[in-house]
Amino acid sequence: MSNAIFNVPVAKNEPVKAYAPGSPERESLISAYKSMYGQEPIDVPMYIGGKEVRTENKKPLISPHDHQKVLGQYNVGTAQHVQEAIDAALQAKTAWAALPWEDRAAIFLKAADLLAGPFRDKMNAATMLAQSKNVFQAEIDAACELIDFFRFNVQYMTQIYREQPESLPGMWNRLEYRPLEGFVFALTPFNFTSIAANLSAAPAMMGNVVVWKPAESQIYSAQVIMELFKAAGVPDGVINMVTVSGQVAGEVIFKHKDFAGLHFTGSTGVFRKLWKDIANNLETYRSYPRIVGETGGKDFVMVHSSADAAEVATALSRGAFEFQGQKCSAASRAYVPKSLWPEVKRIFVEQVNSFKIGAPDDTSNFVNAVIDAKAFEKISGYVDYCKQQPDAEIITGGKYDGSKGFFIEPTTVVTTNPKFRTMCEEIFGPVLTIYVYDDAQFEETLALLDSTSEYALTGSIISRDRYAINLATQKLQHAAGNFYINDKPTGAVVGQQPFGGARGSGTNDKAGAAMNLMRWVSARTIKETFVPPTDYRYPFLG
Repeated sequence: MSNAIFNVPVAKNEPVKAYAPGSPERESLISAYKSMYGQEPIDVPMYIGGKEVRTENKKPLISPHDHQKVLGQYNVGTAQHVQEAIDAALQAKTAWAALPWEDRAAIFLKAADLLAGPFRDKMNAATMLAQSKNVFQAEIDAACELIDFFRFNVQYMTQIYREQPESLPGMWNRLEYRPLEGFVFALTPFNFTSIAANLSAAPAMMGNVVVWKPAESQIYSAQVIMELFKAAGVPDGVINMVTVSGQVAGEVIFKHKDFAGLHFTGSTGVFRKLWKDIANNLETYRSYPRIVGETGGKDFVMVHSSADAAEVATALSRGAFEFQGQKCSAASRAYVPKSLWPEVKRIFVEQVNSFKIGAPDDTSNFVNAVIDAKAFEKISGYVDYCKQQPDAEIITGGKYDGSKGFFIEPTTVVTTNPKFRTMCEEIFGPVLTIYVYDDAQFEETLALLDSTSEYALTGSIISRDRYAINLATQKLQHAAGNFYINDKPTGAVVGQQPFGGARGSGTNDKAGAAMNLMRWVSARTIKETFVPPTDYRYPFLG
């Protein structure tokens, strides 16, 4: 039992290692990558309670940049396994919810330190191997962002618990933050290892129990996440990992009376369907489930005529093509004024054409493979479409090759049609579309930008004119949940830029902030009166 109010270590962002040529961290990580690449294929189980569960139905885990390379296999579960995971979670719930908050905090602080130390290379290498991230993209995701999630969420948790009501003389008002009544379902994407871990860890930190379904193409690094949780001391049953199809999971989870919340990152279409499924079962649940989702984006870069051409070109080349454009925040449409366009185009094309493309173990490669065959076919289909349109011109890329890995050249399309298909639809790949506008139409173009897409995740304004910056900030206030001034629209850091968007981009509950953790608690107000009245009569009755 706690008999003190404890201060947690002050959260600080984990320093990002540079991985410069000849550096110890580079040699260590590439060594881990090659060792894991060369090892015997692994068999990834489901984690249900304290058991590693395997089945006869297995599917391969491949490397996107070398799809003949089988890294391992995972065990395909059934509806029965989902039910068993729910049962294990609910069985663990009483003890976990009753555990003092500082013990829960200690577990995730330990997870942060383990990841910063002995798990760092393994987590990064797994993300490079199975998600085709280069060393830097793996470092800022699988290591640094996840470490930051653990440390900052512990700090936010204590801030929430410290938020207490006032008390008048003769009484004591208290507010306690209970975990939700039931279990939370975490449904996670392939593109960020840190998001996959945080979507299960954040509710668990607040005393909830979790059933977690990772994306099929992220299961290889999900295995390392589960190893990290176990090493940090997360008790059996608190976070259960099942590898089943979304349909199988949904059929069981969304019809269960103890379903209490959904923590989701993925496509807008899937999220909307899940919301409808939950709504159709409302009468089944003990409480109204919490629904937290970060979904699609059609993220923009808005350029003013006062901008510096090199700054614009770099924001576009990095913002659009890092991790092959497979970030929810990746720049996928840009609006550039005519007067600036020739110089921006010159620098930008030179930058993009200098990119090297290949496997992540060659650290000179800026661009790697897209995640799988389905993504490759979808993205290459968009590229082919653009080639055939009279109002579109491809100025970089336009080629692709799936013979060895799922490689697509960073492709830039310039269109004369501001409502061109690739200006509106989410592609989730290395395709950037640019619309060149008349300088005098800056304000009108802001309105055009705001009305073009159903999404509102990230965006940026690049300008050296403060009036233009202010105008864009006001006109685009609902167009992006994360808005950047003179920067690319990617790279949100936990504790600095809480992440999330609205409209078709999600519920804007801001991962990496206290407001997200508040979604995983149910507050109870307690009023204690020290000297209760003994007569019903109020003075006004005299």
